[in-house]
Amino acid sequence: MKKLTTFVLLALAASTICAQQNVPNTLTPEQKLIGLSTLWSEAKYNEAFFDNIGVEKWDSAYRAYIKPIMESPNDYEYARLMKRFCALLRDGHSRVYYFKGPIITTFFDKFQWHLSCIDGKAIVTGINSKMKKEIPIGSEIVEVNGMPTMTYLEKEVLPYVCASTDYVRLNSAIGGMFQSLKGDSYQVKIVTPAGKTLDMKITHEVRPEIKADVMYPQQPKRKLLEMKWYPGDVAYVALNSFNEPKIVDEFTAVFPELKKAKKLIIDLRENGGGNTSTGADILSYLTPDSLLVGSTWCTRVHSPAYMSWGPQVKDTIGASEWRKKVYLVSKRKYYEYGSPYTISIPKEKERLVVPTVLLIGNNTASAAEDFLILADKQKHMVKMGQPSNGSTGNPIMYELDGGLFMQICSKKDTYPDGREFVGYGVKPDIEVVPTVQDFIKGYDRGLQEALTYLKKVDAKR
Repeated sequence: MKKLTTFVLLALAASTICAQQNVPNTLTPEQKLIGLSTLWSEAKYNEAFFDNIGVEKWDSAYRAYIKPIMESPNDYEYARLMKRFCALLRDGHSRVYYFKGPIITTFFDKFQWHLSCIDGKAIVTGINSKMKKEIPIGSEIVEVNGMPTMTYLEKEVLPYVCASTDYVRLNSAIGGMFQSLKGDSYQVKIVTPAGKTLDMKITHEVRPEIKADVMYPQQPKRKLLEMKWYPGDVAYVALNSFNEPKIVDEFTAVFPELKKAKKLIIDLRENGGGNTSTGADILSYLTPDSLLVGSTWCTRVHSPAYMSWGPQVKDTIGASEWRKKVYLVSKRKYYEYGSPYTISIPKEKERLVVPTVLLIGNNTASAAEDFLILADKQKHMVKMGQPSNGSTGNPIMYELDGGLFMQICSKKDTYPDGREFVGYGVKPDIEVVPTVQDFIKGYDRGLQEALTYLKKVDAKR
């Protein structure tokens, strides 16, 4: 435990301190300690995936963070330390948010850009139009502040990212790798698709002329539901969120036309979740079954009396169920299990049951993953793309002093047969990995592979 504490302290001491101009310090050291202690205690009792770290490591990390938290120079650095502490839980549904302060992510004194992880690299996937020739899309960030990009990410960004899977952690780190304060500067080395190397000093600033310049390539605002037709009576429907129940109304409105389809593509790649029942309502139109069984769940249970009796149980081999429960509660490892999520569908309900591709990706998360679990046994459906986000659950929300919010995941979900998908992602039946060249050319490899697959379905008949 002492080794872990020393390691954490060294890591905190080595972390980059961002520019501190005009950053408020409204919290007392005692208020900051209360915030840290709240995060520590609530996770210790309520975090559904607490086994990711365990009591000893969590307590050791808490002790290591007390001094840096109390001595943090301002609210922003306090929030960063809180994020870093929370990230140790390795759970995408347990996070810390900070809504105050002059935080900037994509704007600089020379341009605005968007970065994405493609093939494990930091790729420019958007740039303001006036800079598109100087920094073409598809350019790679190869060095930051004298360090190779991956080294920089591992040292300065990844430790602050809350995620359940390593690939989502890297995606988020690259997307927000320059998030910091107004006035912060970076020395970056960029290699363009043509092989040209650019060395630039960039400084966070929001300039009106850059903010007014449209981004290239332009991305149309995504609708809740998008529908298109492709040759061969193939219908494409993008379900981009289950956060608004009205998507069910939109789906039922297009369903009469959708019923003309001989094949179907359901695109969930940008669906970050929402309400499980919303996705289930839509899925009920696309299955021949009258009963769908989704994820099952469990939650940790704490009982003060059992905690007091637990240490008396030295061996659970052959012990009664009660003694086993007492023992597990005392070790913070007792879970109470709920029933699987199920939906019953009237037999007379209109359906569309045709060969269907479910397009999924790293951004397919939470309630959208619940949709995939419900659809797991559908023989006419195939999952195609990349693994899903690998994070779902019900978070408990907390408001802390200084404009800080946190959430702790209270529920662990699995497949109904107990298979894990949180921390792993729902795996595609057919993996399709986009490339940098695909992005440069505007080629949607996932969609094209889905169309090719559905053509082959015809050939097999």
